[in-house]
Formats: sequence, C-alpha cells, structure tokens
Amino acid sequence: MPKNNNKKNCDNNDLKDTNKAAFNWYPGHMAKTRRQIIEDLKLIDVVVEIIDARIPISSMNPDIEEYVKKKSRLIVLNKYDLANEKQNKLWINKFKEQGLEAVLVNSNSGDGINSAIRKIEEIYEKSQAIYENRGRVGKSIRVMVIGIPNVGKSSFINRISKKSSATVGNRPGVTRQKQWIRINNNIELLDTPGVLWPRFQSNEVALNLAYTGTIKDEILETIEVGFSLLKLLIRNYRENLEERYKLDKETIDDILNSDIEENEKALEILHLIGKKRGAIISGGNIDEEKTAKIILDDFRNGKIGKITIERA
Repeated sequence: MPKNNNKKNCDNNDLKDTNKAAFNWYPGHMAKTRRQIIEDLKLIDVVVEIIDARIPISSMNPDIEEYVKKKSRLIVLNKYDLANEKQNKLWINKFKEQGLEAVLVNSNSGDGINSAIRKIEEIYEKSQAIYENRGRVGKSIRVMVIGIPNVGKSSFINRISKKSSATVGNRPGVTRQKQWIRINNNIELLDTPGVLWPRFQSNEVALNLAYTGTIKDEILETIEVGFSLLKLLIRNYRENLEERYKLDKETIDDILNSDIEENEKALEILHLIGKKRGAIISGGNIDEEKTAKIILDDFRNGKIGKITIERA
C-alpha cells in the first residue's frame, strides 16, 4: 500500500493486504516449536498459558486446546495493569465459568506472581492422587509456560524465578531455546519459545494482535492499524482520547454528530490529534502515518488509559 500522507483516506474496509499478511507469514521455526511443544507435554503436569489481558481471546493460541488435552491448565492474564479493571474481573469470572483457573499478573512489577504460584500448586493438588498412582510421590510439579510472542512470557518467567533466566526483548519471539527453571522446592518450569498459529480466524484477530505489537509493524501498514484502533477507541474509550490528546469535547461532539461516514469522522479526529502532537508536514498537512504511530505507541504504553479491546 502506498504511504501517501496527503491523499490517503484511511478506511478499515480497505485493509486489502491484512488478510494476505496475516495468513501467509507463519515462519518455519514456529512449526518446529509447535512440534517440540507437543512432544514436551508428555513431561508436564500443569500448563500455564500467558495471554494479554487487553485481548484475551486473540492472544490465546486456539491450538492449545488440542495440545493440552487432559493436562491441567492455568490462564495468566498478563499486562492486567494496562487493561480495564472492570473487564479484568469479568474475564476472570468468564474463564472460571469455562472450568479454567485464571489469575491477573503484571510481570513488570511482579504483581500477581505469588498468586500464580499458589494456583499452580492448587491445580496440581487436585490431581495429586493420579500422579501418586504413577509413582510421582515427592517429586516436583512440572510446569510448561506457553504463549504467543509479545504477551510477556519471558518477563513472567524471570519474575517467577526471581532471576533473568530467559532472554527478554521488545521484538516478538526472542526466546530462543527450551530451558528448565527451578521455581521453588515444589515447582520446575519449562520455558518454550513464543509461537503463533498458522492461520488466524479473522482480520479482527490479526488487527488485535497488531494493536498490541504481537504482529510486527512491518507486516501490516501502520497507518491502517492505527486508524482502525482509533475508530475502536472513539466508540468505546472516547473520554480517554479527549483527556490524552486534550481534545475539545464540543468539537468532538460536532464531528460525531455530523452527517458524514464513520471513517470521515475518525479521519477528522485523527487530524486533530496530529495537530495537537505537531505531526505536520509541508503545506500544513497532517502526517497521518506519524499520527497513527503516536496513537499505537500511546495505547501500547498505557498512556491513553486502561484499555481492554476484547470485552467479556
């Protein structure tokens, strides 16, 4: 897609390349990781799946259900500090209704780590009789941590092990190799590389992953992703936008109540944000791509507020 900042009219319906990018990018090393995970599960007692609390469904690997089969499982909603507090509670309850234990964790600060450890031990205790019949008396609980790239899996492992045992980086998929890590006298943890799945169910899932940076910015057009996110924020978190970018409420009211299409309304608001942030190019025009990147960066860093994209 050409990046013409002066003439581009951003339109979520014009994401012609999104489908192609999302469905055809699956790298070979991830297929290898998938096979290794399935093999290693034979050694595991409890599976801990790390997901992004802002996009709980999109950040879950749908293949996990097939992988784990009869394994016990704990869902860790990481980055909960960036998500809406009410939605966090609703998602915890929703997972419980599905028969899944879930905890809220902020791997950067360590909040929720102790709760995760207790949950692992509780989950194991429920199945302890089965393991005792197999001669597992007195042995460590063997845990596998699994998750798609950029959900904070390595940061979670570093926190729970109280040391930098796994490589952490900003780029998706930086954890390179399998390693066992002793958490305490009861728990041994197996790290695995982040792995996506070969096919996404929809463009919506691909966009949600792009909002949070799981899909690299080079894969999808920044301006399209940022514009799509802006429309979502206008619908669900308008007050957050107004506060973050010092937008005049009456001006936004006039735009949203005007007799123009949704995309045109969003484009006008994007231009207001661009002007506020000094994203101006020659001729006084707004640099739409730069503005879209500002919005994405602010969302990812929590500067627009506590935002949950997928609501329970």
